Amino acid sequence: MMKFLRLKRDDRGAAAIEMALALPILVSMIYGLFQVGLLYQANAGMQHALGEGARLATLYERYTSNNVPTDAAIKSRMTTKLFGKGDGAFTVADPVTGTGYKDLSITYSKKMNFIFFNGPTITLTRTKRAYTVS
Repeated sequence: MMKFLRLKRDDRGAAAIEMALALPILVSMIYGLFQVGLLYQANAGMQHALGEGARLATLYERYTSNNVPTDAAIKSRMTTKLFGKGDGAFTVADPVTGTGYKDLSITYSKKMNFIFFNGPTITLTRTKRAYTVS
């Protein structure tokens, strides 16, 4: 009985047990923050690519024959200016032409991974309207 009481009061190893319980949760949270950071990076890359595409559509060189860049040229510029790809997938849509403008769109999809479990698939879509000179 005395040994049991001594063992009950002994707290050696308690910190190791607490760490074994808390460490997986802490690591999962830190990795989750890293995954969210990748989403913000992809969002910034999408905004930059849309800005470059809109810049090309609006400030196209005046000495060309039709003063309006082709949709393929705009899509190519947006594709080359994307950054922050990570392990997600970007989709650059063909510009939608209206009267005096072009709608540019980029979509990013990423399956969230939190080490110990998989999260949902996050889809970010950004669009920008570029007014063209006819």
